[in-house]
Amino acid sequence: MTEWSVAEPRKLTLTEPVRQLQVRIVSGTVNVVGTDEPTARLEVSEIKGPPLIVTQEGATLTISYEDLHWKGLHKWLESKGLRRRAVVSVAVPAGTDIEVGTVAAEAVISGISGRTDVRSVSGDTTLVKLSGPVRADSVSGSLEAQSVTGDLRVGSVSGDLTLVEGAGSSVKADTISGALVIDLDPQRLDGPPADIRLTSVSGEVAIRLSHPADARVEANTTSGSVSNAFEDLRVEGQWGTKSITGTLGSGRGSLKATTLSGSIALLRRPEPATESETETTSGKVL
Repeated sequence: MTEWSVAEPRKLTLTEPVRQLQVRIVSGTVNVVGTDEPTARLEVSEIKGPPLIVTQEGATLTISYEDLHWKGLHKWLESKGLRRRAVVSVAVPAGTDIEVGTVAAEAVISGISGRTDVRSVSGDTTLVKLSGPVRADSVSGSLEAQSVTGDLRVGSVSGDLTLVEGAGSSVKADTISGALVIDLDPQRLDGPPADIRLTSVSGEVAIRLSHPADARVEANTTSGSVSNAFEDLRVEGQWGTKSITGTLGSGRGSLKATTLSGSIALLRRPEPATESETETTSGKVL
């Protein structure tokens, strides 16, 4: 095992292959990016408080504090924890399995094809172009995922989830008061059937589907309002419980959304412009 104690800004280039990355910090920022290189590069550009301990044991690279552990993140929302701050950037092979735990810190993870597991107590998380399975849990931080093609599982207490151009075959999200905004990639129709399951207690739920869409739909709210942009779906209930049900296309996929007091909206993505419309817009046709 090789170990470094990082008490000031520093860059490290590791010579041994890395297949698993574990990062845990309190306050600050974590940036993780996947590359084509077999080894990892690390930069700590800012650090306050006790040093970060960097260890490489076999193919596992760990960046954390001596007293901060994966299962003890929730204990750090105290004054002693917030006196720490670190800004960490790591480049790893794209196939690396990632575990990131943050307390009052932001996390940005991109270009990873391995498994990604993120736990945030208080801090925003951004996921970009991840093709492996993703699990993200948050207490109060928001999560934004863009162009994620791997299976996505999200659990949140009050943080919002925004999924942009989602193309994974499975999206499952549970929240108490956070909003769920799901935008599916139009190219999703060419892939395997999607299984989308969204559950919220009081948060709003909005799903934008491509047109034509291809899914069995079942959306329910106990006391919230509903909005539906698809003629093939039925809206039932005027007082109290309301639902949107039906089948779009051949019904290959499945969309289920449930909220108690939040509203539900099913939105339709505009149809792609034809070639003649594109030319007219660009000024080639008068």
